[in-house]
Amino acid sequence: MYKTIYTEVEVDVNLSDFDTDDLIEELESRVGGNGEFGDGKDILQAIYEKRRVGKDYQTELEQLIWLGLGKVI
Repeated sequence: MYKTIYTEVEVDVNLSDFDTDDLIEELESRVGGNGEFGDGKDILQAIYEKRRVGKDYQTELEQLIWLGLGKVI
């Protein structure tokens, strides 16, 4: 018999332990995956379309914040 248990762990990590390509790949996966972020108009359009039909647009909003401020929530 197996049980799945979820827990939270705090770990100190040095970013120099990661390969630059791995870091780039992770960032791209968080903001759409294609590496071309443009000026944000495509993200704004996606937010507009989803908001207009009542769909969740939090992911796109976070992408726009990252694009504009360079900060991840």
